[in-house]
Amino acid sequence: QVRLVESGGGLVQPGGSQRLSCAASGATLDSYAIGWFRQAPGKEREGVSCISFSVGETYDSDSVKGRFTISRDVTKKTVYLQMNSLKREDPAVYYCAADLAYYCSDSGFWRPPDYWGKGVQVTVSS
Repeated sequence: QVRLVESGGGLVQPGGSQRLSCAASGATLDSYAIGWFRQAPGKEREGVSCISFSVGETYDSDSVKGRFTISRDVTKKTVYLQMNSLKREDPAVYYCAADLAYYCSDSGFWRPPDYWGKGVQVTVSS
């Protein structure tokens, strides 16, 4: 069992930056891929970024590539999503997710993750 708790959401202006955190507990994370999904009202859930917790290999979707950076702190068992140059299309509930896989695939997670956080709201507005 993996427990995931997100933090860091809120209101940010267009072009601004925000960092989300995902604190993980309950399991040895070396065998897990951890990442972020987002879902906006009326839209399908979208995979955003993924990181291999053991080796740090990452994946970013085309919609955020170059603007968002996923990273992890092994000691703190925390995964971060640094979001820069936020756009009006970025607002959503952002979910942290984890799956038993050493690596991310070239399109994110290999399968729908088994473990999810409750999500945090990110709002982009002036």
